[in-house]
Order: sequence, then C-alpha cells, then structure tokens
Amino acid sequence: MLDARLRKIIDPPLDAVGRRLARLGVTADSVTWTGFLVGCGAWVMLALGSYPWALALILLNRLADGLDGAVARHSRISDLGGYLDIVLDFLFYSGVVFFFAVGRPEAALPAAFLIFSFVGTGASFLAFAALAAKRGVTTTARGSKSIYYLGGLTEGSETIALFIAICLLPQYFAWFAWIFGGLCWLTTTVRIYMALETFRR
Repeated sequence: MLDARLRKIIDPPLDAVGRRLARLGVTADSVTWTGFLVGCGAWVMLALGSYPWALALILLNRLADGLDGAVARHSRISDLGGYLDIVLDFLFYSGVVFFFAVGRPEAALPAAFLIFSFVGTGASFLAFAALAAKRGVTTTARGSKSIYYLGGLTEGSETIALFIAICLLPQYFAWFAWIFGGLCWLTTTVRIYMALETFRR
C-alpha cells in the first residue's frame, strides 16, 4: 500500500549509491546474495532471542534489497537477477517468522498462520506477474522492476514495519501475526479479484 509513495522518497538516494557501487565493479547479484546472507544472520539472532541484533540485520537486508536493483539499473539488468531477488525475498520473509517461532515455541500457531498468509500473498503476486508478462502488461508504480509488481494492503513497506514491530515488541508477536495475517488475506482476495477482472477479458 505504501510502496509506491515511499519509492519517490527512497529511490533517489538508493540510485545514487547504486551508481557508485556499479562504477566500482560491484554486481547486482553480489548485493542480492550478500543481503540474503545478512538476512540469514537475522534468522540466527531471532532464534537466539537477540532482537536488537536481529533488527539491525533485518534492516541491512532490506537496504541490500533496495540497492541491488539500483546497481542493476546502472550496470546490467538480467532475468536471473530479478529471479534471485524475488525468490530470496520470499525465503527471507518466511524465515523471519519461522526463526522467531524457533526462539519462542509458544508463538508457533500464530507464526504458522502468518507464513500461511504469506503463501496467499506470494502466490497471488507471482501468478499475476506471470500472466502479466505473457500479455505484455507492465507498470512502473513501484520503480523499474523485472516483473509486474501488483499492489495491496501488505507490501514490502508494511512487512518491514511488521518485522521492526516484532523485534521491538516481541511479547506482542501473536497479536501482530494474527492482525497482519488477516490483512494479507484481504490483499490476496483483492488480488484474485483484480486477476479475474484483468484476465477474464
């Protein structure tokens, strides 16, 4: 919901840093993989209950996620890069929830619901993108992307806000998970409706 608006603010500084990194010979794929490995470190911290460190690593992961696209735009955009970006993002998102539950087994049920809701948003997002590519439908509302980015109530910005919240207030994880999971299912429902309206014609 907020991604398109925030892009206007965060894209210029990310683009400037991405241009410098590209000139230094840094590749977009290396930024993607580095960010993912940092995210794996966040998983470890969540499992250990070290939430301040987990938050720092989550934010670094999200920074890398913004930078890899900026580097690609100033060097070489590739289908493989776009593929890695989206696959590793979805793995990271689910991993944050799973490893939080590893550290707090009593949170297993709301964590399972939240991951279940991520499957709904992820599947509706990727399936729409696949059919949009087949039909030549494009958008730049969320910046220049390798695939069609379909909006919703729960996008990247909202998910980052969720992760910040569970690191700062881990005792309220269950509430965050049930509420955010419910919003994810609203997003999935709207996306399915949009797909019916778009591809039925």
